[in-house]
Amino acid sequence: MKKIHGLLGLISKVHLSESVLLRNLLLQSLVFITIFLCISAFKSYDMLGNATALDKLSTPLTTLDGEDIDLNGAKLHSTHINNASTVYYFFAPWCQVCHASIGNLQTLYQNNNQINIVVVALDFVDKQQVQDFAKEHQLTMPIALGNEQVKQSFRIKGYPSYYVVSEDNTIKYSSIGYSSELGLYFRTL
Repeated sequence: MKKIHGLLGLISKVHLSESVLLRNLLLQSLVFITIFLCISAFKSYDMLGNATALDKLSTPLTTLDGEDIDLNGAKLHSTHINNASTVYYFFAPWCQVCHASIGNLQTLYQNNNQINIVVVALDFVDKQQVQDFAKEHQLTMPIALGNEQVKQSFRIKGYPSYYVVSEDNTIKYSSIGYSSELGLYFRTL
């Protein structure tokens, strides 16, 4: 009988330590998520704010395909879908985080025909460097060749940077850094 009471006591201690571990894990997760969100907010602090209209940002560019577009929404790529959200993704070909995240954007482009995606290369040496980047990642979405004016107009301070723009051509989300396909998709809703 004493052995049974001893065993029950041990089981209750193990159960108690499991609940303490679970509580600690939950607390640590909350701290991590809070720190992550604060850092993300700090990094995107200088970017264009939500509800900023892009109508006044006339930024005509040429894509790798030779098509003329304007990032103010007036004339996007020929595959432009009316009344749809648009993701503007700014990258540099030398950026390692861009190399890691561009595949997520390509998958979003291929799997969601209700979202416009415009990729803008900045801080590149020459057009060939951008073409090599596109070839390495097998990109099929439109890639515009940006310039210093675009970088300043969109307040790009780091890579990758992206804006999600609503159907009425106003910014509804902005961020810097890696984003998953699912994260990008949910931000366009």
